[in-house]
Amino acid sequence: SAEPAERHNLADLETVPKQVPERVHEAPIPYPERLKPKAKDQQLKDFMQTLSKVQINIPLLDAIKKIPSYAKFLKEVCSSKKKLSDLDKVILTEQCSTVLLHKLPPKKKDPGSFNISCTIGNSNFKSALIDLGASINLMPFSVFQRLGQGDLKPTSIILQLADRSITYPRGVIEDIIIKVDNLYLPADFVVLDMDEDLQTPIILGRPFMATARTLIDVEAGTLTLRVQDQSVVFNLFEAAKRPAEHQDCMRIDMVDRMVQDGFYANSKTYQLLHVLQGELETDFEDEGVLEYIHALNNLPTVLPKFRNVYESLGEPKQPLKPSRQQPPKLELKPLPKHLKYAYLGAAETLPVIIAADLTLTEEDKLLRVLRKYQDALGWTIADIKGISPALCMHRILMEEDVKPTVDAQRRLNPIMKEV
Repeated sequence: SAEPAERHNLADLETVPKQVPERVHEAPIPYPERLKPKAKDQQLKDFMQTLSKVQINIPLLDAIKKIPSYAKFLKEVCSSKKKLSDLDKVILTEQCSTVLLHKLPPKKKDPGSFNISCTIGNSNFKSALIDLGASINLMPFSVFQRLGQGDLKPTSIILQLADRSITYPRGVIEDIIIKVDNLYLPADFVVLDMDEDLQTPIILGRPFMATARTLIDVEAGTLTLRVQDQSVVFNLFEAAKRPAEHQDCMRIDMVDRMVQDGFYANSKTYQLLHVLQGELETDFEDEGVLEYIHALNNLPTVLPKFRNVYESLGEPKQPLKPSRQQPPKLELKPLPKHLKYAYLGAAETLPVIIAADLTLTEEDKLLRVLRKYQDALGWTIADIKGISPALCMHRILMEEDVKPTVDAQRRLNPIMKEV
């Protein structure tokens, strides 16, 4: 009975599934050759330690021949392949790295103050200073009187200037409308009793800049004022190229004028100059002036030697007619391949030169335009507008016995460069 029980237990064990251990995947180490100890370096280190303790009393050449690795070491040292000492690494700070890598921005110069042109009432200010360091809008009392924009209101403001001195303004003027290009901006001004600066008559501080939503690009030299969807841009560099004022140069020639008056008074020809340059009047009292007037009146209108003489060309036997009425007969010369003749008149008259590669439609359109403005074209002298051949004709004046000849062309000697 014991044997069947053992067989039954063995059968149960065979029917139970065997548990297979789970395999855990291990990722390979990247660059495993880096983790391997460098045998050559360790051997070289051991060799160096051993070599430092050895004292050689034999010739050097014999030692090199008997120790091949020592010969290789000396060869590498002599050919600069082996370094006797390692280089040290120096870690730089972030500031030094920025300078060496040229990451710093380039240095710029002072662009100057930002000035704008504005209008208050009937007064135009070409150079109003925009000052970010001023907490008020400042105006001299003389400018306030010239504007006439109402009365001053008393104020308890005390101004401390840059030299630590204290001054008291005359008052405040509120709700002044400033026109900048097409923008209208309100502002309050503190009126101070001071001398007016011709370069910057008024100062617009931070309150005005906040009202106008001012944007300043110091690098580009631009100042932008914005009101709702409108904006105005001022370019500081363009304004600096133009002079602030136009200088006038005046000259007074009083000495020359006095000398001229004295010359006329003492000269005998003064009377004649007075008659020629001045207006003729009937009530002259000076006898010399009347004498010159009488002599001038007796002279002919134009002296004979200054009279213009015209040579009459005579009327043409047959008056020339325009080409529209009488088309001329012209001798047509051969043209290149890219050009051809076209005719504006009937029976191949009134020729014009057009491109040969035009299509029939393009050629028809071109001829229609030319026929429309045919008066602008000319084939004979009669087609020239405003000039009559009877009045204007070129003629070469020659002697009677002269015979026209044609000089032979002369060739330049290519060697001597002489004629």
